[in-house]
Amino acid sequence: MSKKAIDIKNLNVRYGQNTALSDINLTVEEGDFLGIIGPNGGGKSTLLKAMLGLVNISGGEITVYGKPRNARKAKIGYVPQFAMMDKHFPITVFEVVLTGRLCGKLAPFYGYSKADLKIADDVIERIGISHLSKRRISQLSGGEFQKMLIARALAQQPKVLLLDEPTASVDTSSRRQISALLDEISNTMTIIFVTHDLLAVSSHVKSLACLNTTLVYHGEPQLTEQVVDSLYDCPVDLIAHGVPHRVLGEHKGGR
Repeated sequence: MSKKAIDIKNLNVRYGQNTALSDINLTVEEGDFLGIIGPNGGGKSTLLKAMLGLVNISGGEITVYGKPRNARKAKIGYVPQFAMMDKHFPITVFEVVLTGRLCGKLAPFYGYSKADLKIADDVIERIGISHLSKRRISQLSGGEFQKMLIARALAQQPKVLLLDEPTASVDTSSRRQISALLDEISNTMTIIFVTHDLLAVSSHVKSLACLNTTLVYHGEPQLTEQVVDSLYDCPVDLIAHGVPHRVLGEHKGGR
């Protein structure tokens, strides 16, 4: 019998007078690989932050494995869309990944344990960036930087991994590598990721959520024209390498 990794009921989030999320009901089963798509400003990043407890909710509830949302106790790893990190700060890849072991434990004279060091080493090897371990973060490409952030999240040994557009602003090769990496990780934990890459959605995820302030659709990863019309208010074709790749059915009508 499957477990509910995350259960969201009647969730509402407001920023002042603006509604970011309205009446969201969403259940993510343990082991799911969920892709979340939607227009800019549709609340995708806010939904992830709500799961993490990083934003206040105006109504409803979120539970993680049956307990109130709490990133530390619930073991949620998070890869933000924009890392608030000075890329010129003199720190190595290994040192960044190791910070994933802090998990709120930072205190004066705090020291990492041998177990922490081994976990960071093991994660770096698993992600395939051992050759970058001693490299300064200022020397990383966009794809290498993203892999480092994924490794840092995995160093927490989470049950659920949240990623906010992990393939944005990276080259095609890095995008493929990160997608393949997430495929492998999805065999051992629940993954929820926000993306604008419709091809990645159709090719990799087990389920799909379409979000535009409210939840338009949640189910199988094959989109229909009706779902996209509701989500973007226009018909969409995905063009890949100059060739139409239909994630959607054929459009009908004159639009």
